[in-house]
Amino acid sequence: VQLVESGGGLVQPGGSLRLSCAASGSIFGTFTMAWYRQAPEMERELVADLTSRGYTNYAESVKGRFSISRDNAKNTMFLQMNSLKPEDTAVYYCYVRQEVSGLSYTYWGQGTQVTVSS
Repeated sequence: VQLVESGGGLVQPGGSLRLSCAASGSIFGTFTMAWYRQAPEMERELVADLTSRGYTNYAESVKGRFSISRDNAKNTMFLQMNSLKPEDTAVYYCYVRQEVSGLSYTYWGQGTQVTVSS
């Protein structure tokens, strides 16, 4: 499985962006899809995740502003980001963990830069 993110860019505070993560292979069975981000000189942190059972989880800092979703037919995951703040500036990474026949596989995208600045 290869993951390719898109949708990053420069946006003013209060603006919106929608990130996409397209998976080249099939994601099936038991899996978790997630968005992480990493700001300069900071550790990578979980932003939001979505399980194969449909459960979602968000970092406190983005609750009520960000929304994670998935288009099964297009094998694509999204992160809708609203009311963006300068502290949301980071490289955003797509992540998938898939469990198949008792084995766990993890995949990362290459990252997409999000910059929130006036």
